[in-house]
Amino acid sequence: MEQLDFFTVPSPCIGVCQVNNKGYCKGCFRSREERFHWNDFTGEQRRNVIRLCKQRYVRVMRAKLAKEAEGNVEEASPQRSLFGDED
Repeated sequence: MEQLDFFTVPSPCIGVCQVNNKGYCKGCFRSREERFHWNDFTGEQRRNVIRLCKQRYVRVMRAKLAKEAEGNVEEASPQRSLFGDED
């Protein structure tokens, strides 16, 4: 039995309409199909898209933090390259 929708699920769009290298919007993390068919989706489908967008956001943020941490390690010891001990 499908749950009744008393409120519409608003679009997650924040107006940053650019696509990343994976094909997801950089602003809301929806795929092309999810953006184009948003108005055709049921409330349950929209909630599922929102859930997927949150997962994509977390994945991107974790990768960004890992990349920054990797860069900070290299900055912390710039002399490594002087000795040719680059790993």
